[in-house]
Amino acid sequence: MKRGLIGCALGAALILPALSTLPATADQAAPGENLYILTTQAPGTAGYDGPLSTADYRRSLVAEQDATLASLGIDQPVYRWTTALSGVAVELDTGDAIRASRIAGWSIEKDTVRSLAGASSDPTSAPTGSASTASASAGRGTVIGFVDTGISPDSPAFASTSSLGEQPSRFRGPCQAGEGWTARDCDDKVSGARWFVKGFGEDQLRSGASLSPRDDHGHGTQVASVAAGNADVTALAGNENLGTFSGTAPGARIAAYKACWTAPDPADDGCSTADVVSAVDRAVRDRVDVLNLSIAGEQGFDVVDRATLGAAEADIVVTAAAGNTDEPTGNEQPWMTTVGAASGRDLGGQLQLPDGSAITGVLTSPTLPRAAHVVRAADAPAPGHTRKQARLCAPGSLDAAKVDGRIVICERGTNAKVSKSYAVELADGVAMVLVNGADDTLGADFHSVPTLHVSAEEGKELLDALRDDKRMSLSMTRAPGTLPAGQVLDNSSSGLETGTALKPDLVADGFGVLAANSPLAGNRKWQLLNGTSAAAAQVSGLAARVRARHRDWSAAQVRSALATSAEPAADGAGVHRQGAGIADDDATRPGLVLDVDPAGFRAALDKSASPDLADYSRINVASVQVPEATWNSRVLTRTVTNVGTSNMYFSSSATGFRHHAVTVSPAALKIPPGASREIKIRIPARKTVKPDSGVVTWRGANGTSLRIPVAITR
Repeated sequence: MKRGLIGCALGAALILPALSTLPATADQAAPGENLYILTTQAPGTAGYDGPLSTADYRRSLVAEQDATLASLGIDQPVYRWTTALSGVAVELDTGDAIRASRIAGWSIEKDTVRSLAGASSDPTSAPTGSASTASASAGRGTVIGFVDTGISPDSPAFASTSSLGEQPSRFRGPCQAGEGWTARDCDDKVSGARWFVKGFGEDQLRSGASLSPRDDHGHGTQVASVAAGNADVTALAGNENLGTFSGTAPGARIAAYKACWTAPDPADDGCSTADVVSAVDRAVRDRVDVLNLSIAGEQGFDVVDRATLGAAEADIVVTAAAGNTDEPTGNEQPWMTTVGAASGRDLGGQLQLPDGSAITGVLTSPTLPRAAHVVRAADAPAPGHTRKQARLCAPGSLDAAKVDGRIVICERGTNAKVSKSYAVELADGVAMVLVNGADDTLGADFHSVPTLHVSAEEGKELLDALRDDKRMSLSMTRAPGTLPAGQVLDNSSSGLETGTALKPDLVADGFGVLAANSPLAGNRKWQLLNGTSAAAAQVSGLAARVRARHRDWSAAQVRSALATSAEPAADGAGVHRQGAGIADDDATRPGLVLDVDPAGFRAALDKSASPDLADYSRINVASVQVPEATWNSRVLTRTVTNVGTSNMYFSSSATGFRHHAVTVSPAALKIPPGASREIKIRIPARKTVKPDSGVVTWRGANGTSLRIPVAITR
């Protein structure tokens, strides 16, 4: 559901949408449709740097909020926020919403429901276990907060282990009781848990949803396990051994903030903005070290962006999923690390045709069938079923007499992908070829029979071959290189070329990542997680590992280490697709880092006429996005610090630019340990506007490198 933005977030002129888009009266609105979010430009306590104590400043924020509420005739808000930001969530009818939009210094936004940024599939078999190679104590002493669907603490991925060490004294989050959840459900691994539902609405939940931190969806458990699940866990699905699982930062602890819920119609599942902001505000107050939001963002500046700015001001590493659509990414602010998705393991497979050509796609099964005849599912409908039902391989729609022992060609649509392979298994088929529609993307799923997932074009080629030879027998084999690792996924959202910051910051594995699951989400203990949710979770785990190793580093330095140590994607994707590149599994030794005073972000916002026009190009972040200069050359300065233990030489290069002779100075430099130096990136002016992009790289004599992606826009 799209965000209904009513005003800009800095108290500038407010622009109301047509009155017909607002509820006529509170009693005429559907549940939750008259919830609004009011915020001020003032920072929460996390970003306050003035003469008042934290307690006194909080009281001043509450007093200002109460005065505004009183002017609207409201006694108590639905939510009140004073830590990450200053604001309230309130129920308003149309008239009060219009009056609120005219209050000086306040902005107003309609509450909406955001979607999650990942998709999962049920396992029946797996090619291997987790790809993580982190030690059991990696991330020890840190707490990762997850704003998501909650957590299932019963998984062995979250059991208390000796590798966790002592409970971090900095973290002070509570364990909130609820349905099916007591304080005892928090342990050494799950250090804190809370839930927020007032925005989504209890009366909007599906039957069986847990009013507690317990995860009844599965997404939150999957994301938390990928980021911080225990090491060396045997992943069992029934009698099937899926391999050995390890999270990215097994030694990190977990704080669950349940702000995403399940509805009677799964299409309505999601996260109320008001609930998400409340979760972020609480996580900042609890003092987590890393905050993960695997939730789809909205384009432009909104209240979630304001809340995550407060988290950055509290020295928290904020990691956000880029999204899984062909629309430009949300979560586009420079104080958060926005993560896109790339292919991890090589899952290429093929069917070898008699003429020597091959049908290629994704193949996840560890066991493969012998050569077998191929049948089109549409040609094998069971009695009482239509060709259309058979074509889509609905369970029970296939005639075993025609399918037994064969490879079955099924098409996407209507029913779930994994239910199609189950239909093939029910009819005694030995394997399936799953053919996409024109707009579908390939995915890594666990299937009931070995399955080759192919594009619409590859599927058409197979059907054409079958039309010429209905008796052909084919072999399903692995085909390394046909779907190589290190490529940005087609459905990973790109950055906005006209945005205020270059996004995504980097990409990570988002293709068939093994994850623990909540039994309340379908009785499956393990699933494959796909999309930018999985990628963001891995980067959150990497952030915890860097923080654990370098406790004296700021959140900005950690973010810099993650981005600048990335490796280029194998497919040569542009900077708006891959950012700095694919996250390095060991970002704890970056050589050089960039630090940022979070106050600079707020200063840039305050100077701009609109937050969507804020100029962050001169802030010391590890990327550059600037409009092209048509009259004078543009020179941007970045300050780098040697975080190594010895004097180090670094040499520079600027590569990938097609229309601009971008240069870096100095060309080389020597930096003592702990010292900082300025580098300058010069973008020459052009008479004609030509967007361009490339990467500035500083390479150290010890093999380390610092990559800064640069985008020159219209």
